[in-house]
Amino acid sequence: MLWNDLTGATVLDLAQPMRTGMPQSPNHPPFRMLLERRHGDMVRADGGSAANEIIITGGHVGTHVDALAHVSHEGLLYGGGPAVSDHRGFAEMGIDDFPPYVGRGVLLDVAKVHGVPVLPAGYEVTVDDLEKAADGLDIRPGDVVLIGTGWSRHWEDGERFIGAKDGVPGPGAAAGKWLAGLGVRAAGGETIAFEHLAPGKGHALLPVHRILLVESGINIIETMRLLPLLESGTREFLLVLNPLPIVGATGAPVRPLAVLPAVAGE
Repeated sequence: MLWNDLTGATVLDLAQPMRTGMPQSPNHPPFRMLLERRHGDMVRADGGSAANEIIITGGHVGTHVDALAHVSHEGLLYGGGPAVSDHRGFAEMGIDDFPPYVGRGVLLDVAKVHGVPVLPAGYEVTVDDLEKAADGLDIRPGDVVLIGTGWSRHWEDGERFIGAKDGVPGPGAAAGKWLAGLGVRAAGGETIAFEHLAPGKGHALLPVHRILLVESGINIIETMRLLPLLESGTREFLLVLNPLPIVGATGAPVRPLAVLPAVAGE
């Protein structure tokens, strides 16, 4: 059976931990978690007690998947339809339309191509970078491609991670078109926007979002914790990707899992 093939496999959690005050895009509502009831606030007759919380979050904070409804261009979404919504969200192309993905994931370690643990702030990932990182790999239509920049290493330094001043590394428009041309199912990376953000420019222009979401129908995964995958040296793996099915939402948190097969002899 299938589970026998997973005996001894390693499972890597590719999600950043969600906590109040974590780094995020200034364009989105922040994440907050508050204990609504503490142990002892209510005690049952047998002495038992329970605690619970309220979670308030935007759909694009922490590790998350962008739905196709997230971005429009000149008022149109993927497929050419108008970006029509109401207070309940989008009837089509919301994150609830994203089918759970269990399939091949491919890691393109661009930081390794340059011989560094982390790409410089504001570095634009090029087509040449991706081709070098993909050397020897057969990227197939329907795969999910993740771009390693090493930026996960800066997670605890919120100001640096956001990159409002110095920018963040990520794919430029040409790299976005290269990914789209492969017919990938989704593409993801470690920063809060799957884009090259130049120093001081912030989110003024997001061409890769337009190319992937609007023009190509390719979902984006952002703020991934790729550090354990980068350190493993693995380039292809089984990826489990299943964002919360929030009806009509433009994005939702996700906890991606990379499953690495056991090494023969171990």
